[in-house]
Formats: sequence, structure tokens, C-alpha cells
Amino acid sequence: MAEREFPRIGSKTPAGKTGRPARPFAKTVLCIVIAFILIILLSGCATAPGVTAPGVSLTVDSQTPGPKQVTTGVQLLVLMTVLSLAPAVLILATSFTRIVIVLSMLRSAIGTPTLPPNQIIIGLSLLLTFFIMAPVYKQVDETAIQPYLNEKIDQDTALKLGQKPIRDFMFKQTREKDIQLFLELGNEPQPATIDDIPTVSLFPAFVISELRTAFTMGFVIYIPFLVIDLVVASILLSLGMMMLPPSLVSLPFKLLLFVMVDGWYLIVRSLVLSFTGGS
Repeated sequence: MAEREFPRIGSKTPAGKTGRPARPFAKTVLCIVIAFILIILLSGCATAPGVTAPGVSLTVDSQTPGPKQVTTGVQLLVLMTVLSLAPAVLILATSFTRIVIVLSMLRSAIGTPTLPPNQIIIGLSLLLTFFIMAPVYKQVDETAIQPYLNEKIDQDTALKLGQKPIRDFMFKQTREKDIQLFLELGNEPQPATIDDIPTVSLFPAFVISELRTAFTMGFVIYIPFLVIDLVVASILLSLGMMMLPPSLVSLPFKLLLFVMVDGWYLIVRSLVLSFTGGS
């Protein structure tokens, strides 16, 4: 029986066609059509006059800028720099420094370095800061911001009026010794009244006063927890359990003490009253 011969690739069949289908040619035609369509679409988008990003406008001026334009650009650059530093400045000029340090030292005194988490400590500090500084912000808004927005005063007057409530707040929390230090370091003349004290000397004096007060409060908070650690360590040593960490045993007792005396209530109350001066 004769073997059946199959047509080889590239050999012509009796119908006069090759054995391989014309797939490469079809793919080539399809690629050319797709490329042609993409070129048409891209050229249309590039030449469309109304295609712009919403809310964004970018222009290039080929003319030589004048002095006024250069001054405006420099002012804008300075403004952006000040805005980037504004959060740190606002935090240092408020009660946030004292609150966050006291809460962090409380966490270390209890013996839980990660509880509460940093997000909780920062969030609670910000909430207490907003609560304590609310009267100051309200006074700034009434005396400076609203008159300026209503075009009753100019920008320089608004800045001066807005500084006064914040300066009064800082003066109440700053020691005279710290203010005198920065007046001497800055070679400033001896002021006759508190209005003559420049803000550049008052600001750092307020910060170091807040640091001193925060560490003083933190020391007072540490004492009861330190007593518990000493008692537990003495008991374990007398029992011969030298390999057992005292902090591991004292932690439940410190937590129990803190909860029984309603520690969060006392800490928050002490922090708020330390700024408001209440009893």
C-alpha cells in the first residue's frame, strides 16, 4: 500500500496555493491598521486646542521679566518656605510640647514603651492642645483675622494684633530667667515693659521653659511607679528569684495602680490646669 504523501511547507497544492496559510501577511496588515489608527488619535489629541488638565495652568513667558515680576516670585518662594516650617513653629508656640513630653514619660514610667502607640499619644496631645489653645485662637480670630478678611485693617496691623494673644499666652508660661537669658545672648536692651521684649527672644525662652516644666511633671509621675519597682525588686531578691526580671512582675501592679487611681483623668486634669491656672 502506497504511503500517503503530505504537501510540504511552501510546496504548492493542486489548487495552486501554498500549504501554509497566509497568517503572517494578515498579522502585518492588522498591525499597520492599528498603528495608523493610533497615529490619527495621537495627532488629534496633540492638536486639540481644549485639552488641558483641570485646575492646572502652565505658561511660559518668553519676554524678559521685569523687577516687579522678580519680586513677586521671590515673595512666593519665601511664602512657600515659611508655610513648610509653619507646623513646627505652631507646635512650639502652643501647649503641645509639654503635653506630648509628659504623656511619653508616663508611658515610660508605666513600663509599656509601645502602649499607647505613638499615634494615640500624638492624637491626644493635639486634642488637648486644641482645647487649651481654643480661647487664644478665638481671640486671634476676633481681633485680627476677621477684621482683615473684612478689609477693615491692613496686613501689617493684622499681624501685630494677631501676635498679641499668642505672646500673652507665652508670657504666662515663661520664666523671667529664661527671657533674660536670650535678651543677653541677643544683646538686646533691657525692656521697660513686656511689650518691648522682642518675639525672637520670647519664643526660645518659652520653649525651654516648657521643656523644664514638662520634665518636672514627668519626674513627679515617675515616683510612684519607681517605688513599686523597688518594692518588687526587693521582694524578688529576698526570695532568691534573681533570674526573674522585676519589671515583668511589677508591670501588672503598676497598671492596677494607674487604673485604680483613675490615672488618665488625673494626668489630663493636671496638664490642662497647668496652663489655665485653675484649682
